[in-house]
Amino acid sequence: MKIAVIGNPKIKNIQDVINNIISVLNKSGLECNNVNLDKLESGYDFVCAIGGDGTILKTSRFYAKFSTPVMGINVGRLGFLSSITPEEIEQLGEIISKRQYVTEDRTMLKSGKFQALNDIVVKGHSNIRSSKFNLYINEKLICKYVADGIIVSTPTGSTAYGLSAGGPIIHPSLETMLIVPICAHTMTARPLVVPITEKITIKSEDELLDASSDRQERITAEKEIVIEQADYKAKLVFPNGDNNFYSILKTKLYWGVSPVSEN
Repeated sequence: MKIAVIGNPKIKNIQDVINNIISVLNKSGLECNNVNLDKLESGYDFVCAIGGDGTILKTSRFYAKFSTPVMGINVGRLGFLSSITPEEIEQLGEIISKRQYVTEDRTMLKSGKFQALNDIVVKGHSNIRSSKFNLYINEKLICKYVADGIIVSTPTGSTAYGLSAGGPIIHPSLETMLIVPICAHTMTARPLVVPITEKITIKSEDELLDASSDRQERITAEKEIVIEQADYKAKLVFPNGDNNFYSILKTKLYWGVSPVSEN
């Protein structure tokens, strides 16, 4: 098995973490290469992505077309997509060499040449005021919004920006898209969950549109933004054990956990 070890260069002392991981994997007889996050390359059977969720999003988008599984090692803030903590790195060689993990296929979105594992966020080009958005599904006008923007999210991304904007949490195994208006100027605009096979088109009545893919890649000054299911699925890796989706919600988002009184 040939493994790419990829770290976020913006994280302090990241090279020390990378070197430690490579040493641990080499002791288990695994072949490893340190790959630059900004110069990703194919030809690997497995990827270890070290950083926060942003690192995993970028890495997973790239390796999706090669069906290469990506395991996240969290040295960032939340690490919702990460499965390994720094304290568990010493076990990494055994986990990978003995295949003590599961691989989950995660639906992605596309808009033109851009892909997203979390979401595609559409806003007016001026980006300093609310805009008038027309939402079309399969070429049919569904809704008009006056809003700061519209989030079109995968189930994986439902725990990200969509959740912050008032959208529901969707299990990542479901084949759906989530549409969430951002600060809509109406009491009736609510999040909408639709099948992943739908074609979403967003137009503006008063200006050009910008969009971002996973808040990392930017689409600028378009008359309309078309969003569909991507041609590939990302493959995320989680070690065996108590790492199911509901456990992650509880441990990382404190879902269902009662507030603790200060008294």
